[in-house]
Amino acid sequence: MKKDKTKKKRTNEYDYLHISARIHALENRLLTRERMERMLDAGSAAEAAKVLTECGYEELPSPTPTGIEALLTRARQALFADLRGASPQAALVDMFCIKYDYHNLKTLLKARATGADPEPLLVDAGRYDARVLREDFRKGELSGVSETFQTAAKRAGEVLSATGDPQRADILLDRAYYAELRAAAEQAGSPFLDEYVRTCIDAANLRAAVRAHRMGQGPAFLREVLVEGGQVEPERLAAAGPGELPGLCFRTPLEQAAELGGRAMEGGALTAFEKACDDAVTAVVRQARRVPFGEQPLVGYLYAREAELTSIRILLNGKLAGLDRATLEERLRESYA
Repeated sequence: MKKDKTKKKRTNEYDYLHISARIHALENRLLTRERMERMLDAGSAAEAAKVLTECGYEELPSPTPTGIEALLTRARQALFADLRGASPQAALVDMFCIKYDYHNLKTLLKARATGADPEPLLVDAGRYDARVLREDFRKGELSGVSETFQTAAKRAGEVLSATGDPQRADILLDRAYYAELRAAAEQAGSPFLDEYVRTCIDAANLRAAVRAHRMGQGPAFLREVLVEGGQVEPERLAAAGPGELPGLCFRTPLEQAAELGGRAMEGGALTAFEKACDDAVTAVVRQARRVPFGEQPLVGYLYAREAELTSIRILLNGKLAGLDRATLEERLRESYA
């Protein structure tokens, strides 16, 4: 029998030589801690925005909340479009787009239930065009989407109609989101991506466990909420008390976050805990900076830019709101660069 010569060649690290070199050059323009410090010290949002031109952003002489969000949206769209076209595997870029598809789906479901206009809350950064998705959703005919996404939309819509409880619909959609994330990492066949996704799931589950405990929700509720696929078993996390969290996360990237989470369960501040969860994911992804070529630099850079956009939003909107330096610093996460 003749071999199928059309069979697709498996991507390997050498296919990333060109884009890895480019990514490492682009890393010099990331929003470093030193640049964030200068934005923190700036006397106004307009002065802080000037620092961003060093990172390749367009000028923003008179910042407003709407203008800031438009700037970030354009930057994100340009990032995804550029790297999707340059990557040997477009699916790696799509991994960072999936969350926007599920954000848009949640927005559409809730807007339909309340009669609100979803347009202002839709984010056009997913795999699926936001306005096309809105129109298809209105017609009840989702097409050109993954089977997981389509099934989740149908089930979440049914649950929301039957119960009127948006939280239950969100639980279904979050499970579908992480299922797609796990599937994408598995398809890529990358241990680095696998660790990244597992850490994301553990961080989400740890947050859910701490919040549920603070709200007086028990293990039964958590068994519905927690997602499979992390390093910590959901069943053990659902039954854990404040003193047990550090042991469950021992020798995982979230060990410190779990310790702070135990304190938060007993009434301590959530801010440090939430920051530690995000910083744990950053620490895992930051390993990519030591890899000369492969999928790691691309994934690391995508993560870094997404985190950068969040930091810019915090800094500029905080400046507009007149927040002091200490408050802004408390909200900022560890820098990838």
